[in-house]
Amino acid sequence: MPEGHTIHRIARAHRRHFAGRPVAVSSPQGRFGAESRVLDGRVLEDVEAAGKHLFYHWADAPSIHVHLGLIGKFRTHREPDLPVPGPQTRLVLAANGIAAHLTGPMTCRLCDPEEVTEVIDSLGPDPLAGDALRSARPVRRFAAALAGRRLPVAAAMLDQGVIAGVGNVYRSEILFLCGIHPLRPAASLTEAEAGEVWATAVHQLRHGVRVGRIVTVEPADVGARSRRAVPEELRLYVYKRAGEPCRRCGTAIAAGPAGGRAAWWCPSCQHG
Repeated sequence: MPEGHTIHRIARAHRRHFAGRPVAVSSPQGRFGAESRVLDGRVLEDVEAAGKHLFYHWADAPSIHVHLGLIGKFRTHREPDLPVPGPQTRLVLAANGIAAHLTGPMTCRLCDPEEVTEVIDSLGPDPLAGDALRSARPVRRFAAALAGRRLPVAAAMLDQGVIAGVGNVYRSEILFLCGIHPLRPAASLTEAEAGEVWATAVHQLRHGVRVGRIVTVEPADVGARSRRAVPEELRLYVYKRAGEPCRRCGTAIAAGPAGGRAAWWCPSCQHG
């Protein structure tokens, strides 16, 4: 499932391509047909990302709520290479010689402002929100959410009501970077540890938005000159590396379930 950095990159690109102009909206698959006819030709005012959710806000019309889920994907095409949308294309947004084709989303629906607010209010703080580091409120909300849960911290970090936009890759990598064992009870983290996890999440997801991929390793740990120069197979510390040596200490990476999903960690670098 795409993590928050991917969703925010999509929002930025679609805002740049489509916001402020009339947009042709269609549903070749037909499952969003009636809704697309409501919006076709209207001006798109803004595209908003919140955690793993996308909202397309229109002038004098309901918003589109998109959640990509496990297999959803947006593909962007430009003239003169605009393909005919396939029969599985749920939604097409087109303007100014650019078309975005959406396939396989978990959610693609119209919603009114109250429903948008309800979805956003159900989410924990988003590390990619503008106030993520400027205000103390997001980290306090995150720390309070952890303090109220006795399940493993790795499981808590997949709860979008605790922290929005973090998925299985980032949770394992962030906890490694903070030296926190993924199976520690979430409520056992100190305020300082919660603050470090939050700050690391902000830094890592913002880097993901900038470069368009998840690269958590420090270049020196893999002999690279810069993060951009890190080869694909060396970009992560622990995720899906069970049995392989830790890039920092050489200990074999361990794996186990946490919150119904596999988590990975270094038994030496992540104590407890």
